[in-house]
Amino acid sequence: MTISLVQGLLLALVGFICALDAAFEAFYWFRPMVVSFFAGIALGNVSLGVACGAVAELSYLGLLTVGGTVPPDPLMAGMMTTVIAYTTGCGAETALGLSLPFALLAQWAGIIFNTLYAFVAHKCDEKAAAADREGFRRVVFTALFFRAACTSLLVFLCTFALQNPIQAFVSSFPEFLIHGFEVAGGMLPAVGLGLLLMVTLKGENLPYLFLGFIMATFLEMPNVLPIAITGACLAAINYTHEKKAGELEAKLANATVNGGEEDGI
Repeated sequence: MTISLVQGLLLALVGFICALDAAFEAFYWFRPMVVSFFAGIALGNVSLGVACGAVAELSYLGLLTVGGTVPPDPLMAGMMTTVIAYTTGCGAETALGLSLPFALLAQWAGIIFNTLYAFVAHKCDEKAAAADREGFRRVVFTALFFRAACTSLLVFLCTFALQNPIQAFVSSFPEFLIHGFEVAGGMLPAVGLGLLLMVTLKGENLPYLFLGFIMATFLEMPNVLPIAITGACLAAINYTHEKKAGELEAKLANATVNGGEEDGI
């Protein structure tokens, strides 16, 4: 299937909004699951977007930016997985493997932006030194909007403007290579889960891990929603306890600084 101009513009709009959210990390709309869902809506095939988003999200779960290491772009991965599956008719696993070059392309673009945007910090320093709050805000938001606009342009080029060359390029692959991408796409979610466990598998997190495992394995549930709600409740309880513990530590520290409690003398 081909992508119309309206669909291409809608996908570009999705790319712009999600790229802007990636800068703020406010709603995590830049994650493959959300990007693919929005892309499925733009393409008129929500079920395909959800299926592609689930596979892509599992694959990119444990890919985090550590120091100067920048992983492949999850936004472009979710977007192109859905678009490739829609235009070529291949499965989500195969589309995930084929989307990797586009995720790497967006990764390189991000590295270039991070390098060139070094001057933004200096501009912000100048505005801060002059106590120019409006100027500081203007510099920051202009830089963020420009980067999001470039991401939107990249999405438009990859999904609409260059869709015929991309389809021809994918169609030229031999059958064994397509099967290889399908196998690789099926393995990537396991790799993503493994990377996530390496990051989160700590002593204090083990009880939550085994609790979720028991719920998902031994309890009869229609879907993962009850597990997600239970996880949210546990997170709220843990946050409340940590907040109270922090307040108690602050009171004890303050009492120690002030010489302890009143002794009546």
